[in-house]
Amino acid sequence: MPLAAIRAVSKGQNGIGAFVLQCKRLDFHYCDWAGSSRGMNEYLRTHLARFAASNPSIEVTVSPKPRQHPVIKGVYVNGREKAICVRNMTPAEIINKVQLLKTDSGEKMKKSHRAGRNMVTSINESVRGVWDPFHRTGERFKI
Repeated sequence: MPLAAIRAVSKGQNGIGAFVLQCKRLDFHYCDWAGSSRGMNEYLRTHLARFAASNPSIEVTVSPKPRQHPVIKGVYVNGREKAICVRNMTPAEIINKVQLLKTDSGEKMKKSHRAGRNMVTSINESVRGVWDPFHRTGERFKI
């Protein structure tokens, strides 16, 4: 009887080979009475159930906050939180903000430039090398 090889099954490793969504929870805070929550109330009634069903990896919590402006708060895997105030926004604008929080990494925003010049980061060394005052062996510096 010939021997059959056992098929190797890959083991899942955290984040290797698969996309891990960084947002783990979205908290929706709203007010039933205030006019600034009108768009949020409509979003919660019409769009939230569809969003929660299409994103089962994100925990969705809804809590009323009387006399407060509506806020959407994202909690991320790295422990950070980001909150966006959505007062007087339409449900279409709130959909964009929810998408923004969902796809965000939770990291702090970093400056991409300093003093008007673009910061360049590279893994390669400089073409000219690192400057050192001892490169010129025969000459003396006049100070």
